[in-house]
Amino acid sequence: MTDSSAPPARAASGPPAPAPPSPSRRAHWTPAKQRIFLAALLECGCVAEAARAAGMSPSSAHRLRARLGGAPFVRAWDQALAVHARRLADPFAPARIAPAASPSRS
Repeated sequence: MTDSSAPPARAASGPPAPAPPSPSRRAHWTPAKQRIFLAALLECGCVAEAARAAGMSPSSAHRLRARLGGAPFVRAWDQALAVHARRLADPFAPARIAPAASPSRS
């Protein structure tokens, strides 16, 4: 005869699984991460490598670009890739990062 007052045996399953990260714990594109990304993109010309340098994924970089539209970050992204391409085309040419000023019409 078994004792019916004893609690049922529990299977040893280890600690409970951690909860999925909340939105506040997810990685975000901070201004510092954007600067790291753009500097790396200028050097390597590779979005995936630049995103990893910033601690982010390439897909999140592309989502940020799409979300920001014509923001300064997007223009800087385009400029970084253009400067990198010019460096590859002529590695001895001086690197001009700042865009040329447009002539004023007087």
